[in-house]
Amino acid sequence: MNADMLAQLEFFEREKGISREILLGAVQEAILAAAKRAVGPARELRVEINPKSGVIQAWAKLIVADRIISKHDQISVFDARRAGFSEAKVGDEVEVEVTPSGFGRIASQHAKQALTGYIRKAEKEKVYAEYKDRVGEIVSGTVRRFEKSDVVLDLGKSEALLPNRERVPTEEYQIGERIRCLLKTIEQSIHGPEIILSRADPAFVLSLFKSEVAELKDGTIEVKAIAREPGFRTKLAVYSRDSKVDPVGACVGLRGQRVKNIVRELNNEKVDIIPWSSDIRAFVAKALDPARIKSCVVDEARKRILVTTPQDQLPLAVGRRGQNARLASRLTGWEIDIEPEADINSFEARVGHAVQELAAVPGITEDQARILVNMGFHGVEDLLDASVADLAQNPDIGLAASTILEAVRGELVRRQASGPAAEAPAPV
Repeated sequence: MNADMLAQLEFFEREKGISREILLGAVQEAILAAAKRAVGPARELRVEINPKSGVIQAWAKLIVADRIISKHDQISVFDARRAGFSEAKVGDEVEVEVTPSGFGRIASQHAKQALTGYIRKAEKEKVYAEYKDRVGEIVSGTVRRFEKSDVVLDLGKSEALLPNRERVPTEEYQIGERIRCLLKTIEQSIHGPEIILSRADPAFVLSLFKSEVAELKDGTIEVKAIAREPGFRTKLAVYSRDSKVDPVGACVGLRGQRVKNIVRELNNEKVDIIPWSSDIRAFVAKALDPARIKSCVVDEARKRILVTTPQDQLPLAVGRRGQNARLASRLTGWEIDIEPEADINSFEARVGHAVQELAAVPGITEDQARILVNMGFHGVEDLLDASVADLAQNPDIGLAASTILEAVRGELVRRQASGPAAEAPAPV
């Protein structure tokens, strides 16, 4: 092994932090493989490397024989004694040097290849060992290049991948830009461990809150649920184990500073923080904020809830393209149906007006007018085609049916008589 190889060993030992003994062991394995090809299937072949001079020697254990049948396993008595074993006799086992001529050059080539491969493998193992316990943490990296829609980031000692599926659709990155990501997982590929990052995962928002909110770190506040549409909106349900600590207020921070820092990191993504409740009605009502809801009908068996909102609150409850309702459903784990509240006031006003119109007819009482409206007769004209039998079917009208119809006909006659022609002044 030449001086260049020794210098390379020293360099890797110093820069990569790998001991010289380990590097020599890797080189020795490669040279042994090369020696087996150069020497042949020699019995118990081994190689030695002088760590100072770099000299390589190959040794094999051979059996002394009077007649050589296999040169790879046997040695003659004469050759054994010439090799320094003066008292060798048939049947003895001796270890002799079998280094081929010119083997140093071949061994050096194999050593370089082995060293490069070993360093690459050691670096990958080092990366895995360094990051395997940091999954779920936030790391910072510099955008180095793009591979199709994936982004490759430089973390300092290693590279990481921000796949397209983990990118926020509203964000664009520039080469040289420094960004923060969630270390989502480490995947083992044919090229070694691959660090996978994410900015779209809800856990990224959760990690940002943990870095800002001390109460989340110490366990005073717990995030019970989180739902996110990356780049647009996130909802968090928080709960406090200490009755004296307001979970929403702690996450928002003084003058909203804590949540402002997170929203800034998320490029102005909207973040809703709501108090968690074991009462599903209260929880759903808060999850649909900022909309106000009127009532909830719960179907426990199907884990479904019907929410009624005032007419003007329906757009807020549903949200743009259904986003608010969709996130509320994910947050609570319940399927949410939203319906507008019927315009009861307007309906009652129309009924009251119809009752007053019929009760104004001489011969029809207010109670009878209300019964007629409930039967579907909302005006005098509606009763024109009705018969005595039609009205008498209702026991509350009964014998008064004919009287009512006579009153209606009389009212129509009066209306016709008081028309425009009748009201015109007589000619002088």
